[in-house]
Amino acid sequence: MRIVFLFLTVITLISCENKTSFYFEIDSSNVISTSEPVAIDIDRIIAAGLNVEKPMVLVKESDGRSVEVPFQMDASGQKIWFVNSHDEGAGKYKYRIENGVPTIRQNTYLAEHKEKGNLQLTYDDKPLISYRYEMTYPPEGVDSIYGKSGYIHPITTLGGDTLTRIQPPDHYHHYGLWGPWTHTQIDGERVDFWNLGEGMGTVLFKSFENSASGNVFTSFTASQEHIDFKIQEQPQVALNETLQVRLWNLGRPDRYMFDYISTFSSPLENGILFEAYRYGGGIGLRFTERWKADNCTVLTSEGKDRSTADGSNARWCIVMGESSDSTGSSGILFLSHPDNRMHPEPMRIWPLDANGGRGDMFFEFCPIRHEEWKIEPGKKYGLKYRMIVFDGYLTVDEAESYWQSFAEQPKIGISNK
Repeated sequence: MRIVFLFLTVITLISCENKTSFYFEIDSSNVISTSEPVAIDIDRIIAAGLNVEKPMVLVKESDGRSVEVPFQMDASGQKIWFVNSHDEGAGKYKYRIENGVPTIRQNTYLAEHKEKGNLQLTYDDKPLISYRYEMTYPPEGVDSIYGKSGYIHPITTLGGDTLTRIQPPDHYHHYGLWGPWTHTQIDGERVDFWNLGEGMGTVLFKSFENSASGNVFTSFTASQEHIDFKIQEQPQVALNETLQVRLWNLGRPDRYMFDYISTFSSPLENGILFEAYRYGGGIGLRFTERWKADNCTVLTSEGKDRSTADGSNARWCIVMGESSDSTGSSGILFLSHPDNRMHPEPMRIWPLDANGGRGDMFFEFCPIRHEEWKIEPGKKYGLKYRMIVFDGYLTVDEAESYWQSFAEQPKIGISNK
């Protein structure tokens, strides 16, 4: 009996040692025609018998062919990320991970670097997203109170169109893509972190926590402080914010994707109240001065256009306008995550006659537009957004597909060979 037991034990150990592949399947039946970032927990790979300390390769089984796929481990070391390309349309895709030496070289297209006070996320040496960590001051003759750091500008398409704008003369406090809170209360007193000209508060860069580049994404995480100038004799930090921005390589010449994830808490003894107001928090974006009422459109997940979208709620919104050479178009698809407060999320979209009838374009997901939000002391809160920056056009079906993959990671199941 002991011999039989020992024999079975040896066979089991040998089979465990020989188990060098983890087969899995991704169900993308609900995602029509878009590629999506997918994560696999390291624990599942270890449980399958692979040695994660050794080199690994990821292989996609497609039409009887085996194609190696680039992957990247996240900063925590708990997940492996890759992009599931829908080259066969919606459906199920089979993959395997195994120990072995990758034949795909490190991707030199995705990178991050600092230059003249900006941290730039680049693709093929093209800066696509720039985060400003040093102070930017307004033009000569304008009050220096409008100086700011901790914002994103420019956002540029792969085709070279700049879509954001900072310090427009009509609103010197507008800074590309940013998210200060507007009407807030601290100990019963109103403090405004948005309208810098009032001198009540601001949001500034504090430090970088990390940055990364690899075969699949390039990213950074920054700490920002929401500073109250009003309540005490000395400025005080009213909110501590961690901002993570991650740029994904979709393998397309006409579009890319990036995530904007904000986590924040208040160190104040009584916390802070975000009053209900049409501006504040979430993400706000002031678009290029080229876009006016006659060459810029809006379409939301609920079928609203630019004339009807303001104040409504949406899961996603496409803002699109004329390209810089006037021969085509470019734009951004904004996605709100289901975990966000008030999702589907309220929006602030400037009307067609904004700014003296020019119809300049401003977009914001605004989670406090209709209801106030009490931020309790020491408790963490978060908001998650994804943006697809594109040249050309993006269809309703594609927008919905991008949102579906953002809203819920596709199911990953164990697969047979």
